[in-house]
Amino acid sequence: MLRCSDNSLYSGITTDLKRRVKEHNGQLKGVEKGAKYTRVRRPVQLVYSEQFASRSEASKREYEVKHMDKEEKEQLLKD
Repeated sequence: MLRCSDNSLYSGITTDLKRRVKEHNGQLKGVEKGAKYTRVRRPVQLVYSEQFASRSEASKREYEVKHMDKEEKEQLLKD
């Protein structure tokens, strides 16, 4: 989960966390792959992550997190 410069939270899945955060921040030369949402809310900071054995499991968890309200997401960060 990323915290954006406007204090909003963004969730997604990736196979390479460090690379993906750099993409969201526009730090990879010649590459503009950050999500449309994060491009206008830079810089972003990694504040939470979970690891899963399969992409399927990760996608299911992403769905759950994306359907949480902001309070629930903030609580997840505290736990």
